[in-house]
Amino acid sequence: MNIREQIKDKQRVVVKIGSSSLVHKATGRLNLPKIEILAREVADIHNQGKDVVLVSSGAVAVGKAAMGIREVKSLKEKQACAAIGQVKLMMIYQKFFAEYGQTTAQVLLTKQTMLDNESRVNSMNTFEELLSLGVIPIVNENDTVETYEFQFGDNDRLSAIVTALVGADLLILLSDIDGLYSDDPHQNDHARFISEVDHIDDKLKESAKSTTGSGVGTGGMAAKITAAEIATAAGADMIIASGEDFRVLHRLFDGENWGTWFHAHPRELFMMDYLEKV
Repeated sequence: MNIREQIKDKQRVVVKIGSSSLVHKATGRLNLPKIEILAREVADIHNQGKDVVLVSSGAVAVGKAAMGIREVKSLKEKQACAAIGQVKLMMIYQKFFAEYGQTTAQVLLTKQTMLDNESRVNSMNTFEELLSLGVIPIVNENDTVETYEFQFGDNDRLSAIVTALVGADLLILLSDIDGLYSDDPHQNDHARFISEVDHIDDKLKESAKSTTGSGVGTGGMAAKITAAEIATAAGADMIIASGEDFRVLHRLFDGENWGTWFHAHPRELFMMDYLEKV
């Protein structure tokens, strides 16, 4: 069987959406037609009998746009924008998912939640109950209470931790780049596209640039490689694909060759090892 066709057998999927894929570049405001398509695509994956968790960035960006703030200059300003934007973002998600007959739930996580054994188990139990009820959890980092010293840093890493927490067998990162390249394609026209990655080695990590193609998101390719390390160690395959057109989701589930596929390599005790280092 073609590796891409194996996606049809996945039963629990985490989909991560970056901020730059949700907003208009010119204004920073939500791109409503795109979000409606996203809701339809995720709802259809759910309708196939699969559990789906959506990890969504965008709260700070939406809050900034709502308040006319061009640049966040302090932690308290970022936290205020997150508080404003998260409400607006969830209202839109609830509206569009409801139109496709889906119930959603908001789950806000912190790194401290993951570090504390009891809190981590409680979070896992909450996810399990929501998924058993047929709900689509929508997850974000709780930027309103997090500090720079105690945060995941970007939702690529968070989505990988969620993948491990819920025992998902697939993580899909939708971002402003269509996959992994041998070099930064924005700067090198000869950069080679990499369709599959079997093992993540030091050479691959070195080639990953800590940059992002937009001024909205926070996770560059280095963060995505870190996410791949976590997800594949948890026993999940991972795909990086472009979030330019969210209809890529059904194309992926049709077995089409989109994005970069990272193969799972389960490893024990990886999560705490990772959390203790960051």
